[in-house]
Amino acid sequence: MRDSLDLVHVRNVRIGVGAVRRCADDVAARGAGKVLIVTSQPIEHMTGGLAGQLAALGIAVQVHAAPDGEPTRADLARAMDAARRFGADFVIGFGGGSALDVAKLIAALLDGRQEFVDVVGIGQVAGRAIPLACIPTTAGTGSEVTPIAIIEDEEAELKMGVVSPHLVPDYAYLDPELTVSMPRKVTASTGIDALTHCIEAYANRFAHPVVDCWALEGIRLIADNLETACTDPGNLPAREAMLVASHLGGMCLGPVNTAAVHALAYPMGGEFHVPHGVANSLLLPHVIRFNAEQVPERYASVAHALGVAPTADVRADAEAGIARIEAISAAAGIDRRLRDVGIGANALPKMAAAAMTVQRLLSNNLRDVSEQQALQIYQAAL
Repeated sequence: MRDSLDLVHVRNVRIGVGAVRRCADDVAARGAGKVLIVTSQPIEHMTGGLAGQLAALGIAVQVHAAPDGEPTRADLARAMDAARRFGADFVIGFGGGSALDVAKLIAALLDGRQEFVDVVGIGQVAGRAIPLACIPTTAGTGSEVTPIAIIEDEEAELKMGVVSPHLVPDYAYLDPELTVSMPRKVTASTGIDALTHCIEAYANRFAHPVVDCWALEGIRLIADNLETACTDPGNLPAREAMLVASHLGGMCLGPVNTAAVHALAYPMGGEFHVPHGVANSLLLPHVIRFNAEQVPERYASVAHALGVAPTADVRADAEAGIARIEAISAAAGIDRRLRDVGIGANALPKMAAAAMTVQRLLSNNLRDVSEQQALQIYQAAL
């Protein structure tokens, strides 16, 4: 467990119905003249209101809408080129974690001092080039508060992470109205992604008491609200609770980060293009069961935050927590097995080998994971 933390958070977080309407005034207060809005094609229409507000304030606006899905290095290059051609002096990420991650990298790299390959890893970003605001339309990644951006390397078929305090946005807007149109499957998978962030930050070799508080509250909020957000999509209190939970999960990622679930999920996204939240949801129960064999205590506390009544048997409580997670996933309608997303047994050895390269996350796990054990976890999830 850590005994000290260096915390870097968003300085301005607006929460509540209509929060996004404050963005234009914040941008104007920074003296911006040209704003690039980075979004994805399926939700490009949702940026119209913000673009109109910015234009009414005399600010030039350009919307860059990328294809839906996990961003690749080619996607980042196209977005960066658009920002430079436009002469952007402020960037807004509007959408899910993919759009927000691209916007974060534009804000850091627009001045050309560094290229993407120079900043992969931890602490390699030299600084921030232009101001940045992030507006999530999903409740899962918490990217609007994290110092992390993930880009898929098409050739290596693996995701590449950039971690730096210079990626933390200046402004974040958590407006539940923007998440109402999320399809049920996206609501479910992103919600389990947020749950995974919270659980892996709490059950972590480098856990910290302050982060524990954020993580446990995020777990509680998700357990209480994910099913409602899925079955009653217009329920704004449930939507807001999920946004707050996602944000809390994101706050955990900078100082503590995730562990084996995410490490094992990366090859599923890189080779099979399984959405990040879906990959996490498929692996989460199996990684917890693997870890809880040796270290059940933290997972018992996770179970209690999920609503499991405490007993004197921490192993039983941990197992009840796994059952609760599986029940939440089932109620939300999430795929349960790797074969449900097109992954067969013959792919598992290659995935296990690829997961071993993500040591920056595996080193956080409460239990050491060998390549053979990774393969066994994939087999259990098959």
